[in-house]
Amino acid sequence: MSEPASGTAAAGEPIGRVLGTEDATPLQWHVALQEGDYLQLDDVVTTRREVPGVGEVLLAGVVTEVQARHEGASFGSDVFLISEGVLPARIQETAEITTTRVEPECYVPPLPGEPAFRAVGESRDQALYFDRMERKLPVGTARDGSPMYVNLDFVDGARGAHISISGISGVATKTSYALFLLHSLFRSAVLGRRTTNTKALVFSVKGEDLLFLDHANIRLDDDLRGRYAAVGLPAEPFASVGFFSPPTPDDPTGRPHITGRTSGVEAFWWTLQEFCAGELLPFVFTDAEDERHQYTMVIHQVAARLRREAEPIGQDGAVKIGMSTCRTYSELVDVIIARLTEDATRPEWAGPVTGAGTINAFIRRLTSSLAPLRALIRADLPDTGRRRIDTTNQQVTVVDLHNLRERAQRFVVGVVLAAETTRKEAAGPGGLLFTMIDELNKYAPREGNSPIKDVLLDIAERGRSLGIILIGAQQTASEVERRIVSNSSIRVVGRLDAAEAGRPEYGFLPPSQRTRATLAKPGTMFVSQPEIPVPLAVEFPFPAWATRQSECGTPPPAPATRPTAPAFSRLPDDDPPPF
Repeated sequence: MSEPASGTAAAGEPIGRVLGTEDATPLQWHVALQEGDYLQLDDVVTTRREVPGVGEVLLAGVVTEVQARHEGASFGSDVFLISEGVLPARIQETAEITTTRVEPECYVPPLPGEPAFRAVGESRDQALYFDRMERKLPVGTARDGSPMYVNLDFVDGARGAHISISGISGVATKTSYALFLLHSLFRSAVLGRRTTNTKALVFSVKGEDLLFLDHANIRLDDDLRGRYAAVGLPAEPFASVGFFSPPTPDDPTGRPHITGRTSGVEAFWWTLQEFCAGELLPFVFTDAEDERHQYTMVIHQVAARLRREAEPIGQDGAVKIGMSTCRTYSELVDVIIARLTEDATRPEWAGPVTGAGTINAFIRRLTSSLAPLRALIRADLPDTGRRRIDTTNQQVTVVDLHNLRERAQRFVVGVVLAAETTRKEAAGPGGLLFTMIDELNKYAPREGNSPIKDVLLDIAERGRSLGIILIGAQQTASEVERRIVSNSSIRVVGRLDAAEAGRPEYGFLPPSQRTRATLAKPGTMFVSQPEIPVPLAVEFPFPAWATRQSECGTPPPAPATRPTAPAFSRLPDDDPPPF
């Protein structure tokens, strides 16, 4: 939206009149602009008409198309004669208006010739239903710098939940916008007292970029602070963040597998005892095609046997199965294969009627998981008690996955989400957990089934009742499970590929916005919400937090909730300090 082009429009004079040469309907109408005035896409326009027995009816809408033409010209070449003054003609600009609000709800078309006004201030808020939103969540600004909102009722589960963000990788700024929404949720006071018990779980696959959310961005200046202030937000980094990264492979100390950040990151892994007792084996088989094979029966049979027969050994999570002690994932896999290939134990571990071909298919798939998962499932490291991914001790929890193979990434996402879902079911819906997942199409593809897809579907369909809100980002919404996308009350689109923009999943975008989405610059998003029939074009400011190590300013103080450990806490008990 823009400032009025003339002083008269700013003073309340009409910028044009309802066009009489095009059909006007209650849902769409056109405005002919006065000479010297203009409208551009996304401007908000209002007009009124008297209706017998009802009174004055307000019709408000958003500009979805603008046209200019020569009136009086018949041929394309007439433009040259008109510009030379030989042929009389007049330039006429018209704007297409898509209705957003009718007040009172008497759906009649505006009458041709009625004056039309540019909506600003309270008039604009009324046209976009902002005046009816009791809890307004800032989601960015219009082009003129005025704040734009979505109704929190459609975010926190009161009337709807979940956010879907789509766009081209590296251009659409999906991750940046998702983090801006989290910053807005935590710092806008829109959650009120619930802010304290609201958490965010962020899975990071974009290098180490999200490991500096608690650092101020050195590019932060007065102009950027002003842009945050325009939507009522402080230009500050996230104040309470916990970081988790997988352990470095083949490192006996279990240090986090990162290079840019040297402190404040905890390594995470699961012990063999947790793997067996929690029946986590199905999350090893998380490819969508796995569920189409018969060996899925073996998966659940083996998981149940591990839960019953694995006995805890020691303090570091080792297990004993029969006469075999397992301290590494490789040793556990060897025990499983032995039980499946021995005639005496095969019926109990694989099922009495399971064929050798099915068992061999399971073994091949299990063996292929050794390389991706051996650093994540282990009992050869001392357990300091800080390796468990836990969202309760900080407001934002970042789980770094970028150094893991794709199969290991799916395992971590599936296990963590399943654990958080179970925790929320036990705790009740008092607090909120916003779960941000990038590349959602990888975890919940449209075709096939998998344990992690089942978890995500459960969150999409009943997460609002549990207080779990999904923020999913993907390059192509057309490749994500339909039920997840359709359950998202808020849909956001950044820069789109032209072919993707034509898919039916983007039917909520008017034709002009579909075309514009292929041209959108970074920082521009189209936000759709149930109360407003036209998606709003919004711009959001550059991150106030560091998005890479080179942008880090002064490091923040260490969180008071982060536990401290003795310097030699990771050494074995029989290896005393050197002094």
